[in-house]
Amino acid sequence: MLAQTVSRMTAERAVLPGVGSVAWRIHREIVILLAWGRAILLQFAHPLVARGVADHSPFRTERWGRFHRLYRTLDAMLRLTFGTAEEAERVARRINGIHDRIHGRLGEAAAGLPEGTPYSAHDPALLKWVHATLLESHLLVYELYVGALTPEEKDRYCAETTGMESLLGMPEGYLPRSLAGLQDYISGTLGSGEIAVTDVARELGRDCVSGLAPGGSAPHLGRGASHDRPAPSRDSGCVRLSVGPTAGEGPPHFGEGDPKRAAVRAVRVALLATRSRRVSSEQPVN
Repeated sequence: MLAQTVSRMTAERAVLPGVGSVAWRIHREIVILLAWGRAILLQFAHPLVARGVADHSPFRTERWGRFHRLYRTLDAMLRLTFGTAEEAERVARRINGIHDRIHGRLGEAAAGLPEGTPYSAHDPALLKWVHATLLESHLLVYELYVGALTPEEKDRYCAETTGMESLLGMPEGYLPRSLAGLQDYISGTLGSGEIAVTDVARELGRDCVSGLAPGGSAPHLGRGASHDRPAPSRDSGCVRLSVGPTAGEGPPHFGEGDPKRAAVRAVRVALLATRSRRVSSEQPVN
């Protein structure tokens, strides 16, 4: 089992973010949680990821499944970013242990994949898709609510997060190490035909976002065909809620009078207020 092969030496070989890194700067902001909805919907748009979640994740059946998953994911991100090599090792063992149990076969043909296509949570191609959607979403949300990043800082962020390769058993050099590499990979994957919003993905998306919508009703994600829809564009179907611009294009711009503009402004003001209190509390007392 891969979970049993991750050793302290592996964790120490991983290039983990350090003090002053762009990853520290981005991941310390609580508003980054807003990126996860977009990333998750994009992840569901991969038929093998969606099938794996549908077959093995308890978030739809357990009463507190969504919150437990959110807590575990947040804890893992924080420890992998701010923790020691030993903490990173423990997190990687836990993730790999979960991934050991996630494998199966596609129940129906989708996106050119025949029925019965095997999937595994250890598949580097699936791990790369999950990783890339999170990175791009983090960059977009940070720039929308917190502040601009230079192209060099975006490149550094991509490079700093590649320590996941050795921790999760991916080949060295497999993850994108620059913004251009990230954009090329995501655009290429979206245009490759391997991404399609299936009925399974649509059901998962509704279940994922229903708890976030007023009155517990899910936003409209489109009515599914009998099997899979075409590969999602940046304006279609389920992914219309989640994709928008790319990290290279920067955050979206809303016109005067658009309620989303007021919402973004309110979040920015709240973040500035909490940051001011945080900085004040960190000042030494004379």
